[in-house]
This record gives sequence, C-alpha cells and structure tokens, in this order.
Amino acid sequence: MNSLSYLNHTQQGFPPPEQALSEPNGLLAVGGDLRPERLLNAYYNGIFPWFNLDDPILWWSPDPRAVFVPGNMKISRSLVKYLKKQDWTYTINHDFNAVTAGCAEPRAGQDGTWISSEIQQAYLALHQQGHAHSLEVWQGNELIGGLYGLAIGQVFCGESMFHRTTNASKAAMIVLQQHLQRSGFKLIDAQVVNPHLDSLGAKSIKRDDFLKLLAHLRDGTVKANCWRKSEVFIELKI
Repeated sequence: MNSLSYLNHTQQGFPPPEQALSEPNGLLAVGGDLRPERLLNAYYNGIFPWFNLDDPILWWSPDPRAVFVPGNMKISRSLVKYLKKQDWTYTINHDFNAVTAGCAEPRAGQDGTWISSEIQQAYLALHQQGHAHSLEVWQGNELIGGLYGLAIGQVFCGESMFHRTTNASKAAMIVLQQHLQRSGFKLIDAQVVNPHLDSLGAKSIKRDDFLKLLAHLRDGTVKANCWRKSEVFIELKI
C-alpha cells in the first residue's frame, strides 16, 4: 500500500521508493534534513529532494523516471551547426557556486526558485566532499550556462541546469554526456522528462527498471580523477 512517511532528524533511512504516492507522482517522504549523509543515502536509493521555499523538505521517487544513456543523446543537425559556430569553452568543477547560483535564478514564467540558499549550501557540502560536480559553459570570461549533479558509482544524477545564452544548457548536457561516456559512466538520471530534456532524447522508464539499473551501477567504478578541475572538449559531428 502506498503511503507518505514522515522523517525526523535522527532517522537516516528512507522507506522503499515503491511506497511513493501516485498522486502527486513519486512523493515518498516529508521532513528530515539535507545533511550530506542523508542526501547520499537518498540518491543511492533512487530518491531526491524537491520542495518550494516555504515547504517542508519533500523527498521523491517518481514513476516513470527520465534517463539518458551516455553516448545515446539526440543532437539535431541544426544544433550541431549552431554550436560549431560558437567560441564557447567548457570546464569541469571550475565554479560550483556560480553554477548553483545560476540554476537558482528565476526562469521565465516562474515566480521564485526551489534552489534556495539551503539547497545551495547542502550541495556545496557534497561538492567539497567530492560527490557533487559542476560543468560550466563560458563565452570568454562570462559564465553563460551550466549544470550540476551527483556522481553515484557509474550513475550521474543530474540536479539542475541553466542558460543565459541560447542553447548553452543543451551544450552543457552534450559535453556532460560525452565526458561521462569517456569516464565509464553508464546512466544519467534526469529525474522527470520535460520538453528541454525530451528534445535531447531523454527516455522514460518504469521506476522498477530504474531501481534495478541503479542497484547494478551504484557501486561501479569510473575513470580515476575524471572530476578533477579541468577544461573539457566537445565533439560535434554532422
């Protein structure tokens, strides 16, 4: 029977994701905190936080789940042509704070943001521990786009992305998936399909199938030092 669980500050575990509500889709638990240990436990079990500024902490495991397989991203010919004309550069972990701040900027048609200062500080702590990572898109010295997320074994759990220039967030996703493919990652968790992700070929799979993949990949190993602070290069073919 599906039910909603309430967490306290001493309880680190989560109920099984299969117990999540169907309406709203995937809501599993309320409460707890955003300490690194709890966040890592959540992602390790296919759960992530998402809540508005005045809400309690809400934990989700939706069904279906949006995923990419590194190397299988859909890149249109028009996007390839557009990106080939740009003089953008791409970096790994050069400015995690600036990326989370960019992701926290209100989007067109939205009031406010769910990426509060509390969220930013929580993921900064994970970054400082070597679990959370950013990818930046630059035009000269100006940060024009990027994304961040967590590495859990051979799974990259994407959290958020932003752009200040057309197609910069799509470029970030393309560079990310190429970097992950070269580094030995097998899956990108994109949480829930939206039009932006759909345009890049995100697939929806059943939660049970996602959890089986996660259980198989979450303890896998990837290329050593793949998250060192560095510049990365995009490969574009028409």
